[in-house]
Amino acid sequence: RYRRPYSTEWEDLDLDTAMHMIADRVLAARDETWEDADDEGRPLNRTLGFSSLGGATLDNEENYLIKKLFTAMGALQIENQARI
Repeated sequence: RYRRPYSTEWEDLDLDTAMHMIADRVLAARDETWEDADDEGRPLNRTLGFSSLGGATLDNEENYLIKKLFTAMGALQIENQARI
């Protein structure tokens, strides 16, 4: 389900459309906030444009895969409630 900005109604989207919308937004946030290097030229290769918060309903294997995905995309803020 998707609610467009400023809309009061929800609409149903097919999975393919929803996945493309999510991918486009993740890539846009990554492109806008990507940091190649710091002021001294040291490599950073990171983004602060998105993060991940895993829930306790996910098992260790799922949280591990999510962490690998977000780390590969350059995210730094990756948390998971399962270890609390």
